Amino acid sequence: MAKLLVIHGAGMNMRGKVDVETFGPMTLPEYDAQIAEYARELEVAVRCFHSNIEGEVANAIYEAHGDGTGAILINPAGWTRDANILVSAMRQVRLPAVEVHMTNPTARGGNSVVLPVCKSSVYGFGIYGYYMAMKGVLETYGL
Repeated sequence: MAKLLVIHGAGMNMRGKVDVETFGPMTLPEYDAQIAEYARELEVAVRCFHSNIEGEVANAIYEAHGDGTGAILINPAGWTRDANILVSAMRQVRLPAVEVHMTNPTARGGNSVVLPVCKSSVYGFGIYGYYMAMKGVLETYGL
């Protein structure tokens, strides 16, 4: 069974509590529950991880390198525009990664600093974007 790491970046714990007009009413636990449902449907093992501390996220990426994880799905959230430690960790482990956003961050200005170390991205499809990203990495990388 393929194993995926889903990373929720800085500020994702506030989903459904602030900026609801932009990101919608779903909370992070609701995201994780839906992602787990998608994983069951696709017969994938998934680990959802959130931290507001960039070094903890880097440690989760390094851990994924040695534990059989096949790919990473990441919503960098608050680190979309500044994530030196996170980007360095992703560059080192070289696991296929997909940047996922519920909305289109480019429409809000700026570009993601995480995207250059990712193989692809899924923006603007809400929670369904995680399903698309999972299915994409499974089929593309034969996981």
